[in-house]
Amino acid sequence: MNRYIHWLSDHHDIIGKILLFAVVIAALIMIFPREGKFRYEYQRGKPWQHDDLIAPVDFGILKPEEELQSEISAALSDARPYFQRRSNIADRQINGLINDFNKLWESRFGRNTGGDGEQAKHLEAALRIIDTLFTHGIVALSNEIENKPGDYEIFIIDGNIASRVRLSSVFTIKSAGQYIDIALDRAGLAESELVKGALMNALSQNIVFDAANTERAREALTGEVTTTRGMIQAGEKIISRGELVNAEKFQILESLRMDYEGRLDESFEYNNILLGQSLLISLTIIAFILFMISFRKDVFRDNKNLLMILVLILVMVASAARTIKTEYQLLHLLPFCLVPVIIRVFFDTRLAFFIHVVTLILAGFMVPNGFEFIFQQLIAGLIAIISVAELRRRSQFFITALAVFITYAVVYTGMLLIQDGSLRNLQATNFLLYGGSAMLTLFAYPMIFIFEKLFGHVTDVTLMELSDTNSPLLRQLSLHAPGTFQHSMQVANIAEAAAYEIGGNTLLVRAGALYHDIGKMDMPAYFIENQTSGINPHDELSYEESARIIVSHVTKGIDKAKKYKLPEILVDFIRTHHGTRMAEYFYNRQRIDFPEKETREADFRYPGPVPFSKETSILMMADSVEAASRSMVKPDAESIARLVDSIIDKQIEMKQFVNSELTLKDITRIKKILRKKLMSIYHIRIEYPAS
Repeated sequence: MNRYIHWLSDHHDIIGKILLFAVVIAALIMIFPREGKFRYEYQRGKPWQHDDLIAPVDFGILKPEEELQSEISAALSDARPYFQRRSNIADRQINGLINDFNKLWESRFGRNTGGDGEQAKHLEAALRIIDTLFTHGIVALSNEIENKPGDYEIFIIDGNIASRVRLSSVFTIKSAGQYIDIALDRAGLAESELVKGALMNALSQNIVFDAANTERAREALTGEVTTTRGMIQAGEKIISRGELVNAEKFQILESLRMDYEGRLDESFEYNNILLGQSLLISLTIIAFILFMISFRKDVFRDNKNLLMILVLILVMVASAARTIKTEYQLLHLLPFCLVPVIIRVFFDTRLAFFIHVVTLILAGFMVPNGFEFIFQQLIAGLIAIISVAELRRRSQFFITALAVFITYAVVYTGMLLIQDGSLRNLQATNFLLYGGSAMLTLFAYPMIFIFEKLFGHVTDVTLMELSDTNSPLLRQLSLHAPGTFQHSMQVANIAEAAAYEIGGNTLLVRAGALYHDIGKMDMPAYFIENQTSGINPHDELSYEESARIIVSHVTKGIDKAKKYKLPEILVDFIRTHHGTRMAEYFYNRQRIDFPEKETREADFRYPGPVPFSKETSILMMADSVEAASRSMVKPDAESIARLVDSIIDKQIEMKQFVNSELTLKDITRIKKILRKKLMSIYHIRIEYPAS
């Protein structure tokens, strides 16, 4: 049992990676739609690249979408809205009219004033008018009849009978009021105002819109429109090899594809589809793994890096699958360029392009006309990667979004010209979708910030912000340890030039150099660059105590960096800038002055570790030679060259660079840059031989 536990412990990283990739493959298989795919690829305006295609079954030729929509629109132009007549409203309102009229009459004349005959006469006139209004009908205004002319016809359902009437034959509340005025003028009643008030209170819409019957009528009309125009018989040749796929052939092929995939939905074995999808997805992920192992082992080793990359791929493919299932046209809105932009910002151009290709391959399995989709997204992604190749300003994201939109638009237009030979089928809505996709690419900015926090990565923009000498920590360094601050600035300039020479990350090494000595802030007077009064506090300490203070600036710097939440990648520069070397001055003085006393190297040695990247190695070199050069009495080209060579050769001898990726050629080039930078600092000119 213990043997298995030890084995698992020793191989936990490999096991973790296997589980991670297994989960990703399973998730992708679950995401993919369970449907068969037409096995032929074709494009309008391009030759048919496959063997002669013979119709396997009878199928109808579908009408083009534009033609079908035109016929549906023509059919719906004859559609008329349906309204319901509600007789109970008329009865209720007439009873209300009688009660209101009697109350108004009694209020004005009293119970016996005016005589029963006059009151009955006025009430009879009111009832005749209200009966006319409700008989013709008072219609409730709706979008279906608003602003329609008087001869526009509608259907009114009364019981089980539907009658077709003109709008001019029914009243609205407004036209009913006008009719009341006219009818009362003709009646010549003495108390017409009283009657009008009662009538206006009694008005109510008894003809209301019937949405259900209207929709049923529209469905009946559209149901009469056939979706096909002609048939292709089984055994009939559809297209020959090399024949141009014109508009007619394209429509026949689309009809066959839809018929074929429809038959798969009804009768195909989903287990076979699942097996095929599993094979293709697994092969794609294996290709991804092999690429990472071959070209980016550093990224592959870090499970957090792998998790971030795979999450991006998974989210984009899942979004594509969902969009294709619900509304295929919105696929153009998905910001596929978001993935390569984020990967490029955190890693490099090659990895960003490869991840983009993997994402498109996985999405391309689901997308009809996969070639067009992959080509368009591939070019747009490549342009996006190039536009953020040197990310220095956040405004570059807007340039990227514009470049992506222009690329989409140009590729779409070019494809259309190749297929149709004209732009008559150009759809303006696609440009709106492309614009939306480009704008969604701007979400790379907040997503990069989130990934920085979740996965501990640092972007060039963040490094530039941290390199600002007015940042809180560097401001404190300049105030409390001005000599150290100036030293850090000089080291940053030297290290940046050296990193540029060998292709390292210049922004990273500059930021690391600016922060590498922040641990000296707590006790600045114990470091020679800050001693301006001529008093050296080390004179009153033992060599062990002095060494302990000097060495402690590394651990103090790490604590301070974590307190101010500096990225871990910058903390590494603080940890490694002295490696596992010793505070040699105090160590040698201890041995010379106290030869009889045992000298423990551990008391004088820095905690390490040694540098493990090009950038941290460069910082160690630049820091050492810049500090040593300050003690030179008369610096000249020859003495600077000897100083640089001796310091770096000794660091090599002490195996300080065994974990970094530097080559001997790199170190030689770094030495050259260090000599040149030191000579410029001390204003030394090269003496040329006299002619």
